Amino acid sequence: MSDNSLRLVWVYPDLLSTYGDQGNALVVERRARQRGLDVQRLDVRSDQPIPTSGDIYLIGGGEDRPQRLAAERLLRDGGLNRAVSNGAIVFSVCAGYQILGHEFINDQDQQQQGLGLLDVVSTRGEAERCVGDVLADIDPQLNLPPLTGFENHQGVTHLGPTARPFAKVRFGNGNGVGDGFEGAWQDTVFGTYMHGPVMARNPHIADLLLKLALDVNALPPADDRWYEALRQERIAAATATT
Repeated sequence: MSDNSLRLVWVYPDLLSTYGDQGNALVVERRARQRGLDVQRLDVRSDQPIPTSGDIYLIGGGEDRPQRLAAERLLRDGGLNRAVSNGAIVFSVCAGYQILGHEFINDQDQQQQGLGLLDVVSTRGEAERCVGDVLADIDPQLNLPPLTGFENHQGVTHLGPTARPFAKVRFGNGNGVGDGFEGAWQDTVFGTYMHGPVMARNPHIADLLLKLALDVNALPPADDRWYEALRQERIAAATATT
């Protein structure tokens, strides 16, 4: 951690916070404070430099044009890549997930260079848009309960050899490739198509990021009653639609 305080960086809320993904920052911050951790949260707008001393970086979803602008500015800035080189944790959603890959299709139907922090490539799907509740089993290596979230994307994301699927879908589309996988992760970088916001539905993901930042295997218990009620409601909804 930095200066005895956990530094949480919410990246480009003015461009990448269309679908309520700022809730992820709120949940991670709250889960840290519930454990008595000192948290410094930085909301970094797209006209500001990305600090390289953060511990956890969160990136949300957005429309096609803001996604392109965000990718261009993050590449030009270079701070997020340097932070990852320093061991920072990154969790990204939807448009943010695609930005972390090698390339994606932008609003001008052109290939847009990504940050290369995840070994993935995203294209635009030809089938119907992926919309609806998702239930998936997270990679057993991460030792987390099932993933619940809401997807709303036209993108199709292909994983390269060094990226691991974040989860295996039971209900829903996930990456849109047809192999049943959702999201990707690689070392300390994570990507998913799940909104919800995903941390409110899956507080254990927030706890995973905290454990990685603190370099510990466990955290003190926290009150999960509200989160669990929401989880069970959305899992039941996903199951009922199949």
